[in-house]
Amino acid sequence: MQFGMRFRRADAADRAKERFWHAIEGAPLDEVRRIQEERLRAQMAWLKAKSPFYQEKFAAAGVDFDEIRTIADLPKLPYTYKTEIRESLAAEPPFGRHRAAPMADIIQMQASSGTTGSPSYVALTEADAEMWHEMTARCFFANGVRPGDLVLHAFSLAKGFVGGIPVMQGLQYMGAIDVPIGADGGAERLLRACADTRPRCIVGAPNFVLHLAEKAPEVLGRKASELGVERVIVGGEPGGGIPAIRAKIEAAWGATCTEMLGGTDLGVTYWAECDEQSGMHMVNMDYIITELLDPDSGEIIPWEKGAEGEMVYTALGRQASPLVRFRSGDHIEVLGTDCTCGRTGPKIRCTGRTDDMLIVRGANVFPSAINSVINEMVPETNGVMRIVADFEGHTTQDALKVIVERGPGRDPADDAALKRRIEQRLRDALVFKADVHLVAPDTFEKPGAAKVAFVLREYPDLP
Repeated sequence: MQFGMRFRRADAADRAKERFWHAIEGAPLDEVRRIQEERLRAQMAWLKAKSPFYQEKFAAAGVDFDEIRTIADLPKLPYTYKTEIRESLAAEPPFGRHRAAPMADIIQMQASSGTTGSPSYVALTEADAEMWHEMTARCFFANGVRPGDLVLHAFSLAKGFVGGIPVMQGLQYMGAIDVPIGADGGAERLLRACADTRPRCIVGAPNFVLHLAEKAPEVLGRKASELGVERVIVGGEPGGGIPAIRAKIEAAWGATCTEMLGGTDLGVTYWAECDEQSGMHMVNMDYIITELLDPDSGEIIPWEKGAEGEMVYTALGRQASPLVRFRSGDHIEVLGTDCTCGRTGPKIRCTGRTDDMLIVRGANVFPSAINSVINEMVPETNGVMRIVADFEGHTTQDALKVIVERGPGRDPADDAALKRRIEQRLRDALVFKADVHLVAPDTFEKPGAAKVAFVLREYPDLP
């Protein structure tokens, strides 16, 4: 009996010493663009034949599928918003009106975290699933994972998140071995598995892998840096790109920390940081066209160093749950357009999500940026903070309340002076007025399987 989809890519072991997992990662950009446009035309033909959702959407915008021949034609098309996808899912469960493949061809379902409501359920055909595995493999390879590596799985393995089974599938596809404990298994079980199996790599959320390292002496009687881990690969929340948090992770594990970025709507992960640790490359340019939107002007802007904006994605080769000009909500900064590693995809850092952004007296403030400043003030602080956005919407004319854990061993009698220093640092770095409230170390629950929520909508009941 033959199966169409492989658990492990046939030539996975042969790639261990290659420069890239796939040649597209280092291809000249004019060649990349030729491939993208060829696949864009094929995707438009698929949607024209298979997608009532996009047939109606394009007709309402007065655009014909056959008009979209090149990347320069994309701005003719309307954006696709998360709200539309939610409405589509509600109208025709489980996969929505935007499903563009027969139910008989669907072999896998994934779910988003559902942090802003019900989860989004994403359908995959066999071809879609193998595409996801390939995209994931490219990212992990860029991050430093190699065929044959043991990889401790410290993302959640529950609830259908892409950090669970699809991460395992991507690792298996590239010839690595997933140690399938998951954040849901708890810190103690993860650490004991780490001591037992001595994995070369760990994948997980940055705050959680740091918490694991802090628990190692208590659970194992030795430091995390003594467990033989060489690579810590993080994603799922801000942190990996924040220098102070990255430095803490690397010191705690005695390992190199690299970052990745993705999302359920397009795949597991499609941006990945190389050994240079100078931003995440787009390593899947043949599967995704990425535009950079200036949210203030509404214009598409060039990929140039220093540019900032929201990423807009168009899937290529996608069958079951295709997306065209999807507003991701991820706000990024372009850190570079070339790299000594040879990858030609731009390098970025995600500075936050557009829907997380707060406007404080006219200043745009991302929670991840506040978190970065608080981490820079360790050991005066514990590096832990929460924002209290106890106002309607995302805008306030008042000072923004920020709860900060003071550093271990610091005298609460010094809180007034520390409060002033933190408020001044936030004003200098981020140009907004904060009202800092200091609390004891370990006031907030340690990170677990769920993402860390930096923003609270009401002031918590604290001890």
